[in-house]
Amino acid sequence: MDNKQPAALAILDKVADKASFLVEIGEYLRLIWDTILASLTRPPSLRLIMQQFYDIGVASLPVVAITGFSTGLVLAAQSFYQLADKGLASVTGLMVAKAMMTELGPVLTAFMLTGRVGAAMCAEIGTMQVTEQIDALKTMAVNPNRYLLAPRFISGTIMTPLLTIFSIIMGILGGYLISVYFFRMAPSTYFDPMPIHITTFDFFTGVAKAFVFGILIMTISCYKGMITKGGAAGVGRYTTNSVVISYCCILLTNFFLTVALNILKSQISRFL
Repeated sequence: MDNKQPAALAILDKVADKASFLVEIGEYLRLIWDTILASLTRPPSLRLIMQQFYDIGVASLPVVAITGFSTGLVLAAQSFYQLADKGLASVTGLMVAKAMMTELGPVLTAFMLTGRVGAAMCAEIGTMQVTEQIDALKTMAVNPNRYLLAPRFISGTIMTPLLTIFSIIMGILGGYLISVYFFRMAPSTYFDPMPIHITTFDFFTGVAKAFVFGILIMTISCYKGMITKGGAAGVGRYTTNSVVISYCCILLTNFFLTVALNILKSQISRFL
């Protein structure tokens, strides 16, 4: 009998953990729905949205530029070294553009925004939560979803694709500079294969991924900030959790989006 009780308690703990995980998923989805409703039914003031446009978009341009440019340099160098002895150096530009447009541009931009914007956003909202500032907003009949979350949600979903496009351009530029000025490749050799082998769907793939990543970063960071508890230590713990969860969700979502979009592309090609 004594051995059965610890086993039963362990089973109950596992069930409780799974139930709490499902509750968190439900609360997260409810937060997304409430934020979308707050954005559509009664949009936040333009001043709040423009402030987030600057914080998320303009302030992130330097780090996104460095990330995209350096990634383009590495892609071009590795592609040239691997392909030059096989007589395929002319596809260096194509490989850089294709990789930046469909995979590395959206993912690396999302990673940079998670570290620069998502962490700060979660810490800011988490600090407001533990210091009861959000409760004060509620007592003044101010909807926190509309005042705090909706401007970040709108700005993040718009600026992430734009920053991704900027990162792609910087990556192609970095690949061009090292290919032309270091490896002595003709500029036409770098750019000529791109219009032939890169399609509009490749560009759509990168933008679609960036849009989904923007939603994930904004909502996960805001959700973790809204449920923060435990004082200053809790703010640090929940901020770290939001960054780790965002990274994992970006990587997993990137895989599923890649498979789904390529299946969609094959289906479209079949009907056309």
